[in-house]
This record gives sequence, C-alpha cells and structure tokens, in this order.
Amino acid sequence: MIGGIGMPELIIILVIILIIFGAGKLPEIGAGLGKGIKNFKKATKEPLEDKDADKEPEKIEKD
Repeated sequence: MIGGIGMPELIIILVIILIIFGAGKLPEIGAGLGKGIKNFKKATKEPLEDKDADKEPEKIEKD
C-alpha cells in the first residue's frame, strides 16, 4: 500500500489512464518519463562545472 492507495485504487487509475491516452500512447509516455527521470538523476550527480574557478575575481576600482 502506497500512502493509503490500495490495489483497487491503482487499478482504477490505470484503467482511466488507458481510456484517456489509449494503448498506443502509453509506451511513448513511459519512454518520455523514463528519459526525464534519467536526465534528472544525471543532472543531480554531475559536479558543478565552474569554468572561471581558476581565475581570480575582478577587482573593482572606486572613483
């Protein structure tokens, strides 16, 4: 049971999704979600790239 949602509720939700999107669109939707999750995980694991990390900050002259 996921957060109070049981098996009957999940089946009803899946049937409604199947009716709305149709059987042909479900693989496309799944593939899109999978790619989005993969890109999100990749982005969270990549270190931040500082191209200017080696440079000293610019000095500001006061007039």
